Amino acid sequence: MNTATRVRRYRGTTPQERRAERRQRLIDAAIEVYGTHGYRHSGVKQVCDAAGLTQRYFYESFGHSDELLIACYQQTAAWLRIANKAAGEAAGSDRLARFKAMLHSYFNILKEQPVVARLLLVEIRGISPEVDRAIDQTLQVTSETITRVLARPGEQLDPWLQAGMLGGTIHIALRWMAGGYAEPVEVVTEAAYRLGESLLA
Repeated sequence: MNTATRVRRYRGTTPQERRAERRQRLIDAAIEVYGTHGYRHSGVKQVCDAAGLTQRYFYESFGHSDELLIACYQQTAAWLRIANKAAGEAAGSDRLARFKAMLHSYFNILKEQPVVARLLLVEIRGISPEVDRAIDQTLQVTSETITRVLARPGEQLDPWLQAGMLGGTIHIALRWMAGGYAEPVEVVTEAAYRLGESLLA
């Protein structure tokens, strides 16, 4: 690499690496801020203060707050999806057992991490068409993950039943959250399991 193309480093990191690190700090801070205080009640300054960055670094990575909200949602949803997939695969080869394990993982995480639950299920709704598209795309990826974990080789799960199962599970979660997570995880898991049994029958 010659001098003209060599990437300048500062303390062992490139400018691109430092920018990526600042972007991640903003996302991590925003997940906590939005999930605690609500997206509509949280501004750029509040997120930047939580991240320990000045506001100019916000606009280095994001054009507006909705872009940051989408990044938070996508990152958190991906993490939850990976955790649920791992729980399902660890449950053995029986797909009903896998399904129940994935549901139990989902509800358990929502209860143990209410900040995540609020971000994923409450704060993301009704913001903008761009955010709604991100929700739809994320739910599609979730459906594809469920198919990979639960479907038999070459089998395609009924897309209408799958959409109904996802929507129903989300509504069970929202009602559970609104009630302060009063019922045990096993109770809501069983309710969602019964709802989804027809998908795998």
